[in-house]
Order: sequence, then structure tokens, then C-alpha cells
Amino acid sequence: MKKYSKLIIAAIIAVIFIGTFVFLYKKSQPQPVVYNEFTPSLTDISKTTVITGKIEPRDEVSVKPQISGIITHLYKEAGDKVQEGEVIAKVKVIPDMGQLSSAEARVRLASINLKQAKVDFKREEALFNQNLVSADEFDKIRQTLRQAEEEVVAANDALEVVRDGVSKSNANASSTLIRSTISGIILDIPVKVGNTVVLSNTFNDGTTIATVADMNDLIFRGNIDETEVGRLFQGMPMKITVGALQGVNFEATLEYISPKAVENNGANQFEVKAAIKSAEGGKIRAGYSANAEIVLDKVSKVVAIPESAIEFSNDSTFVYIIKGSGDNKTYDRVPVTTGISDGVNIEIKKGVTVKDKIRGPQKVADDK
Repeated sequence: MKKYSKLIIAAIIAVIFIGTFVFLYKKSQPQPVVYNEFTPSLTDISKTTVITGKIEPRDEVSVKPQISGIITHLYKEAGDKVQEGEVIAKVKVIPDMGQLSSAEARVRLASINLKQAKVDFKREEALFNQNLVSADEFDKIRQTLRQAEEEVVAANDALEVVRDGVSKSNANASSTLIRSTISGIILDIPVKVGNTVVLSNTFNDGTTIATVADMNDLIFRGNIDETEVGRLFQGMPMKITVGALQGVNFEATLEYISPKAVENNGANQFEVKAAIKSAEGGKIRAGYSANAEIVLDKVSKVVAIPESAIEFSNDSTFVYIIKGSGDNKTYDRVPVTTGISDGVNIEIKKGVTVKDKIRGPQKVADDK
């Protein structure tokens, strides 16, 4: 039995050895080269470029106070619609002590002048009734009294404005009420009740109470490389896609191309703007990232082949036309004149017809 077992084991080892030898021999043999084959076709080719950018409202304004103070009321919040002139917030004035002192002093001086003007008027009136002064002199004294009365009113108004931010005479146009300067949607209210705000002046930009924009008039803003900007012109149609809105496209029209380049990551780029035709109310939000696709060139019904079948040699281009069939195939290297390419197919202007058969790149094992 032991003798037979040894023979069986030896036979198995021999079979494994021979099988391995045959497998390695076959693997070492050169495989026939097989190529992909293409037939030229008549098709339309478009050369497009994609510009990255974002969606912005054309009109976006920052609403700022006309006085410095503290926010006491906020009547709106981000996302609310407002009309031009509608109140957004209310501010309580923090009076400047220097201005307050001057306004109070003006009121006191105006009161003193009014008191003296009344005394002078009564004295002059008594003399006029006795025909001791002329009507012209009496009219001058009466005019002085009226001026003194108006100065008291003006001084009190000025004091109320400095102290309270509003006076009785201009309550409807109170600067303590912060109003929207345009109609639109409130994008942001960066302040809270109790925050201190300052007015805009030569030395300070002022505190932004709210940012308001007209979301019915949107634009796309992006940058395009200098190698492609020369093909753009105002009025070109664009297709806008927003990453946050899957399957939603918007039509736009190019309306601005910057005359000056800006450097971006080492490349010269030009800013472009396009007006979005329809925003499908409420779907687009300010600041969305977006891509704009522009057709730079287009040809119709031209002979085209896959670009992978083209051989580039210096400034020349060639294709291999298949002759014969089966094991008798031959490949003729033919120069061709190419046109535009969409990255997949390329236009052949001269050298190939739709009746020819073109050799493509070599097949790999997974292609079989």
C-alpha cells in the first residue's frame, strides 16, 4: 500500500509541475495586438467652457442709522420682505454731551431773548398807540418778537433731536426709526436689541442694521481664464447650474466682461457677470455656488471621430485607416486636418470620410 501511495503522490506532483510549466509558457508567448476600431460619423460638436462663481443679487444695500444709539426694537428678521421706507428697527439716542450742552445753552439764550423782545414790544406798542412812534418802527419791533419766538421753537427742536433723536415737528421723519432704502428681502440683520450702533461719517463706515436685496434681479459673477476670454462677447447665452439645486438649470445672458485681469492662483483671469433670466421665485439664495456653461464654438453635421484615435506629432495630426479584414488587416497612416473638439470627439476637416474605418487605441485585457 505504501508503494502505491508514493506513486500517487509522485503523479500528482508531476501533474502540478507540468501544468505550471504549460501555464507559464502560454503566458510568456506574445499576445496579438488588438485595436479599437471606429467609424467616422456626421455629428454636431460644441466647444464649451465652464466658469465657476456664485449667485448674487444685483442690488444689495446695507441699511445704516443716521444717528448713534442703542437698538431698542427690531421689527424684522432675516428672510422677511420689506418695502422701501418700511421700518426695520428703532434706535434710542445716546446724546453727545458736548452737543447736548450747546443745545441746552441755545434754549436758555433763546428764552432770554424772547423775554426781552416781549418787554420791548409792549413798550413800543404803548408808544405807538399814543402816536409817539412811527408804524415803521413798530413793525420792526414786532418782527423782532416773531424772530425771537421762532428761535425758541428751533432751539427746543434742536435740543429734542440731540437728546431724543426726534422732535415734535419732525416725528414722522424720525431718525430713530431705521427704514429700508429699497424694496426686497432682508438677507441679514447682524445686530441685536441692546447693541450700540454708530452713524456713518467721514471717519467711520457706520453700523449695518440690515442687508436688503432685490432677489428678483439676480446675477452670476465668476472668473474666466485669459486664454478663453477673447471668445466671449456681451449677449452670449449661458446655462447656470447650482450645486445645491440638483437638476435645476437657469438661463442667463452675459452682460459684463472686465477690461482688466486679476491674478488668481498664479493665472490671469477676467471677471464676468451674467443676468439670470428666471429665478423660479424663492429657489435661489444669495451666495449659492454655481457653474456657468458657455458655448465658445459650435459646428453642425461635420465628420467626427473620437479624439483618442488621433496621433499628434509636433504640429501635425494623423490617423490610421484600416485596410483589409481579419488577419490581413493593414493600417495606413494618413495626415488629417482637425477642427474643434469637445474633449471626446474631434472634427475632421480633411483626410477622412464616413466610409473609412479608423484604428483607435490598443485594447487592454478588460476591453476583450
